[in-house]
Amino acid sequence: MSIEKGKGMAEGSSRSTASPNDQHHQQRVLPLSRYESQKRRDWNTFGQYLRNQRPPIAITQFNSNHVLDFLRYLDQFGKTKVHLHGCIYFGQPEPPGPCTCPLRQAWGSLDALIGRLRAAYEENGGLPEANPFASGSIRMYLREVKDSQAKARGIPYKKKSRRRSAMKAKNEGYNNIPISES
Repeated sequence: MSIEKGKGMAEGSSRSTASPNDQHHQQRVLPLSRYESQKRRDWNTFGQYLRNQRPPIAITQFNSNHVLDFLRYLDQFGKTKVHLHGCIYFGQPEPPGPCTCPLRQAWGSLDALIGRLRAAYEENGGLPEANPFASGSIRMYLREVKDSQAKARGIPYKKKSRRRSAMKAKNEGYNNIPISES
């Protein structure tokens, strides 16, 4: 019997005599947020992907090339139709009929996935400056996916410049105010 447990019992205190492990199981475990759950699931999926490689890759040994391979691997599970250059529907946002073009992961899904994996990497002890999910090759791949999907759908992604146009309109309003000379 440990000194602490014996002391509590001898003094008649109300302290629990359960072991720390028992107390941990008695405490309520707060459910993870949707983001935290998805981040954990993504990290586990990526780890499983690395373990399934031949030869297996340790989670401490992967690099940005493995991340790119993982993103390409995920394409087979995508649900977004991306028209190829030779397709008659290439560049049409809403094609009128079916085609044989492949289904791919949507750019927004890949971008969000990389954001979650980037955070998970650092939470699991990785150094921010060595984060393979934050490498230039990953950013370049995501940009290429975004551009190619935009062209295939005929919808260009434009940077939002509402703030600038709102400021411009506001400033133009001031120019139209007559200044009275007294």
